[in-house]
Amino acid sequence: METTGSTTSKECPILFNAEMVNAILSGRKTQTRRIMKVQPSEHFHPQDIKGAMDFTAHWYTPGVIDKDGYLQPARKDVFGVADEDEGYTCPLGAIGDQLWVREAFATGLCTKSTLAYRATHRPDDLEEGWFEKIKWTPSIHMPRWASRINLLITGVRVERLKTISTGDAMAEGYPAEREATGGPLDAWLWFRDLWDGIYPDNTFEVNPWCWVIEFERMEAK
Repeated sequence: METTGSTTSKECPILFNAEMVNAILSGRKTQTRRIMKVQPSEHFHPQDIKGAMDFTAHWYTPGVIDKDGYLQPARKDVFGVADEDEGYTCPLGAIGDQLWVREAFATGLCTKSTLAYRATHRPDDLEEGWFEKIKWTPSIHMPRWASRINLLITGVRVERLKTISTGDAMAEGYPAEREATGGPLDAWLWFRDLWDGIYPDNTFEVNPWCWVIEFERMEAK
């Protein structure tokens, strides 16, 4: 049963490396793919109301088994994808929710800036000799107050990794300098190599199911 879903939005942190942070800041990255923690079975076939395959996430009411063994509707709607046998809730949120970006940073600098971001700060941003002394804090430890990038979720779906299109590969942050000289498959090849570098245990050849999150950048709070 599909519903209209929640009336209140939520926030969720999301990690990006320096390359992807720069791609977001330049407007080249408007999608991200994250491996589904629980992988659907080979028989997973969600459909729309007309019976066509549809991997787009929706609000729906999942079924739960009561104490007598009967299937009953859950009390709370969820946002995700489901067929008659399987259902998966998106861990990053629903359309209209926000993501705040966690990236490597440093704080407490007694120079021109009290907060530095590894992706974009350069030696000439700080007083002479200070850049080399910075102790960068890993992105996983960034608190909410230090985040400078907010993203608004505009679309959610699931798909196998290898089905990514050239257009979607470009939306993952394809570098502008490669676009000027690369061939028709270069964006796809670039994304494959990028993925394998980030996920050596879930490479492109493994072809995992992924959440595909589309977003637009907002002004940070």
